[in-house]
Amino acid sequence: MLAFHALLLVVVPSFIALGLWQYERAQAKAAVVELQETNLAGDPVPLDELTAVGEEVTRQDRWRQVTVTGTYDSDRELLVRNRGGSGGVGMHVLTPLVTEDGTAVLVNRGWVRQPPTAAGQPEVPPPAEGRVTVTGRLQISETPENTGIRPRDGLPEGQIMIIDVAAIAEELPYDLYGGYVELVEEAPEPAAAPEPVEVAEVNTGMNFSYAVQWWAFTAIAIGGWVFLVRREVQEAETGDTPPAPENSDTTPSPTPGA
Repeated sequence: MLAFHALLLVVVPSFIALGLWQYERAQAKAAVVELQETNLAGDPVPLDELTAVGEEVTRQDRWRQVTVTGTYDSDRELLVRNRGGSGGVGMHVLTPLVTEDGTAVLVNRGWVRQPPTAAGQPEVPPPAEGRVTVTGRLQISETPENTGIRPRDGLPEGQIMIIDVAAIAEELPYDLYGGYVELVEEAPEPAAAPEPVEVAEVNTGMNFSYAVQWWAFTAIAIGGWVFLVRREVQEAETGDTPPAPENSDTTPSPTPGA
């Protein structure tokens, strides 16, 4: 019984801590969902109010609607591999938009179908020519840590795995704003365009349910301990040693020589 008491002293705090951990994760994800909904509902603001050349976009500004005007540099367009769309896995089209002062921002123009071979190039509608005003959702630069995607060597020219703005900026002849923009609308519109990128839903997971489960295990463990302790006390009070058996033969033994 002492071993069970010691085990309970370890298990119960562990279960409570695991429940709190899952609850905190659930709260954090709920906060991200609230931030996404709030930012998506806001009015567009000029890009330079939220980011600047060489700066990182803050997580609080993710999904904010921004506007920026410039000219697409289709010669330096990139294709981002393994991105989902209505037709399954395809590619995102990432095109620099060069502003009037010579700086640029990366614009995710949308999704196109996967090429027929791994080394092939997909069919990509060209961007609008001339001066274009873009409205879109501001996003943070991608990294292996925040995407779970690892860069790969040996990709076809012009193809990348993640939108690492700092790494892309090293290959361009102009400075880049921090973050990138997911295209929502543009004026003037091109004759054809990639499929717009849908807003990625935040995965809220099952953390709250897991928290409740851990706390239920805690209650079960404590309830089992209380039951065993009560039973042990009752046995101690009533005595758990069975009475000695009585001799049923009451006839006295004969005396020798009688």
